[in-house]
Amino acid sequence: MFKYELIKESKECKARLGKVHTNHGVIETPVFMPVGTKATVKAMTPDEMKDLEAQIILGNTYHLYLRPGDELIREAGGLHKFMNWDRPILTDSGGFQVFSLGKLRKITEEGVEFQSHVDGSKHFISPEKSMEIQNNLGSDIMMAFDECVPYPATYEYAKNSMERTTRWAKRCKDFHKNTDNQALFGIVQGSMFEDLRKESAKQITNLDFPGYAIGGLSVGEPRDLMCEVMDYTVDLLPKDKPRYLMGVGSPDYLFEAVERGIDMADCVLPTRMARHGAFITSKGQLTIKNAKYKNDFSPIDENCNCYTCRNYSRAYIRHLFNEKEILGARLASIHNLFFLINLMKSIRISIMEDNFMDFKKEFYENYGY
Repeated sequence: MFKYELIKESKECKARLGKVHTNHGVIETPVFMPVGTKATVKAMTPDEMKDLEAQIILGNTYHLYLRPGDELIREAGGLHKFMNWDRPILTDSGGFQVFSLGKLRKITEEGVEFQSHVDGSKHFISPEKSMEIQNNLGSDIMMAFDECVPYPATYEYAKNSMERTTRWAKRCKDFHKNTDNQALFGIVQGSMFEDLRKESAKQITNLDFPGYAIGGLSVGEPRDLMCEVMDYTVDLLPKDKPRYLMGVGSPDYLFEAVERGIDMADCVLPTRMARHGAFITSKGQLTIKNAKYKNDFSPIDENCNCYTCRNYSRAYIRHLFNEKEILGARLASIHNLFFLINLMKSIRISIMEDNFMDFKKEFYENYGY
């Protein structure tokens, strides 16, 4: 049972409100999806994620295949039961992780042979293998196995990669059998070349997936270029299906994505920043380890109502980080996740009230963009 429902389109831009219906619940879009790479959002319990109003989280096919193994997770009753999360889960295909291994992997038409970053053991993931792993995991939304092109890339490399991604997408669709319970999304590639993006979108949408992702962005290219590519690529995707921008999570990128009609976005950013003592606030990024916060007894963000900001001072949290106390990273994770989830909630309200562009302008001014 998977369905996308378009609720409202903005009068100001391409932003839109929708609902994604899955077996494990309804997702209101646009939505930010926290990443739980190894079957956990780092430092957070599932109940805490629910308290933060996380609607959907991600799992990582590559990492879960290596450890603890997708067969073990299937034996446990699937990823939802294994990690005690009863809301929707999206799993990526493992493609991005495999391709980021660089010299440790070899790409052929059949799939990718790679060395585990854990112990150096050799493995092979094909489109069919990626589907098998994701079927075992039992996620609500699965991603087709694609090749993520680095930036910059030559036209010839990007073209060959894009065409292979289409062939792999077809193989994924042909192999995927659990269509009633797991929706398989196709991925548009083509690097920064408009004609390749157009051709990729045409080929992938012709395969008629229940949703579509834009891959290969936020891989090191300038923001303006990313926005340009996203702008024309979204127009090539059907309006009656969800659109997912992969690997994006900073506040400005979320605003730019929503403005261009993106419904879903994910990123490890909030928890990764948290582990290093970096906070996303309404007035910009705050690095808590800085000496100026030693005697600062104000909250991280006076405009924030999260558990961390309601209960702890900058001075205390700085002390936790300086003493390498685990609670520091936990409090930072709670704040950063709350901030992005709540930002998307505010964005949804602004679209409903037709003042998204004013909200974006005000946020940018306060943030210092």
